[in-house]
Amino acid sequence: MSTAIHVILDSSAMVAAGRGNALASRLIHRAHAESGWLLHATTCALIEADRERRGTAEHIAALPGLTFLELDLPAALVVAHGHDDWALAHTLYAAQPSSDRPEGAVIATTAASLWEPHPVRTLDLNP
Repeated sequence: MSTAIHVILDSSAMVAAGRGNALASRLIHRAHAESGWLLHATTCALIEADRERRGTAEHIAALPGLTFLELDLPAALVVAHGHDDWALAHTLYAAQPSSDRPEGAVIATTAASLWEPHPVRTLDLNP
């Protein structure tokens, strides 16, 4: 039995998707069309993406098959004590292994160097 592949869009990936990045589009299509590919976005990263490029939040929110990960109490406590960058902290928290994502998640990004200091797997969406 195969396990699900969980991918979390960081704010840079959301902005890239809004700008028509081909790799982001393929990832979104795959998550929508193929079982076992699950695409997620944290609410903090969604806000950051919209701050960088207005209209991104609405674009991302309209995508089929995307699950939004809320800033619940455990996530808020990590964000409050972890980083000044809420989008990074929330996405980093969401990428860690959990009961919903036992293997953790891969972070889709166009800013791979941002994630290098952290113990996460990344998927670089740069062409």
